[in-house]
Amino acid sequence: MSIIGKEAILYKQLAEGRVKCTACARYCNIPKDKIGFCGIRKNIGGKLYLMAYGKIITAHVDPIEKKPFVHYMPGSKVFSIATTGCSWLCHYCLNYDISQRRKVEGKDITPEEIVQLTKEYDCQGIAYTYNEPIISIEFSHDVGVIAKKEGLINLYVSNGYGTPDSVKMMSEFLDGITVDFKGNGEENFLRLYAGVPSPEPIFQTLLEIKNKTKIHIEITDLIVPEIGDNLNEARKLSKWIYDNLGPNTPIHFLRFHPDYKLIHLPWTPIKTLEKHYQVAKEVGLRFVYLGNIPGHPLEHTYCPGCEEIVVKRYGFDITGWYLDEYNRCIKCGYEIPIIGKLSKGSLKNRFFPVI
Repeated sequence: MSIIGKEAILYKQLAEGRVKCTACARYCNIPKDKIGFCGIRKNIGGKLYLMAYGKIITAHVDPIEKKPFVHYMPGSKVFSIATTGCSWLCHYCLNYDISQRRKVEGKDITPEEIVQLTKEYDCQGIAYTYNEPIISIEFSHDVGVIAKKEGLINLYVSNGYGTPDSVKMMSEFLDGITVDFKGNGEENFLRLYAGVPSPEPIFQTLLEIKNKTKIHIEITDLIVPEIGDNLNEARKLSKWIYDNLGPNTPIHFLRFHPDYKLIHLPWTPIKTLEKHYQVAKEVGLRFVYLGNIPGHPLEHTYCPGCEEIVVKRYGFDITGWYLDEYNRCIKCGYEIPIIGKLSKGSLKNRFFPVI
C-alpha cells in the first residue's frame, strides 16, 4: 500500500489556511493545496504534510569516505538513502533526476525497515544523501532515533540551508554532517547556478550546529571552473571556517565534472584545486583535502606535527593507517582529530546498489 505523506512538524499555521514551512531557510509561505519550493512539502487543508515520508527513491551501501567523511568513523560502511526533491536548483547536480524534477515517488518503507536493512547489510550507520535531507527531516529524524537506539550512526550530506528549528531536530539524532558550499559559497554563483538568494543561512546553520550540538562537521566545496573558482572567495570561506569552526575542521575541495545543465564546462583543472588547497593551508586550516582525483597525494591525511602521511587513501579506500590506538601519529605522537578507530573489516566490497 502506498504511503500518502505524514503531517510535518516544522511548520506554522497562518491566516487564510496558509502555512509557513520552517524546515529550510526559504521559509515557504504555502497556500492551501499548494506545494513548497522543494516539491515534497504540501499544504493540505491548512496543515503541512511531508509527501515523501516513507518513500525512498534509491539506496546503496557506501564507504563513509564517499560522503565524504574522513575524520569520522573511518572505514565504516553506511546505508545511503534518499527521498526526492531539493531546496536548491543546482545546474551542476549529479542527481538531478532525483532532486530537480520535484516528483514524489519511491519505494514505500518504514523507519524500522530502513534500520533493519542497515543491519542486514552490515553497515555501521545511515547516510541521508543524494538529495537535500533537510527537506524531509521529519522522516530522517524518525529513522535516526531508532537507528541510534540500535547503536548506528546517522549522517547528513547537505547544502546546509537550514534553520534553527531544523538544527534543533538534527540534534536529537544526527552524528555528523558534511556541508557543501559550491563555488566557494560566492553569492553571485549561488544565485545564478543554484537559485539561492544568499549563502548567509548556510553560515548561520553551521554556527547553530557548532555552538548548540555535538554533531561532527566536515566541509566540502565543489570548485566549478570558469564560474565558481575564485581564489579570493576561497580565502574568505577558509578564513570563516578557521575563525568560526576551528582549524581542525576538515575541508574537501572537490573536482567538478560536466553534468546536467553545465555539460559545456570542462573538468576542474587539477592545478586550480591545488591552488585552493594552498590558500586554505595559508589561512591555517590543518586538514585540507582534494576530492574526485583518485591517486592524488592530497587525498591523504598529513600529520601537522611532522608532516608525514598518517592516513593514506586511494579514492574511497584507506590503503595505509599510521596512527596508534589513540589516533596519534606513530612517528611524532601528534593527536589527529579523527573520531573513532579504523574499521578494518569494512575496507573491501563497500559499494553496491540495493534499490
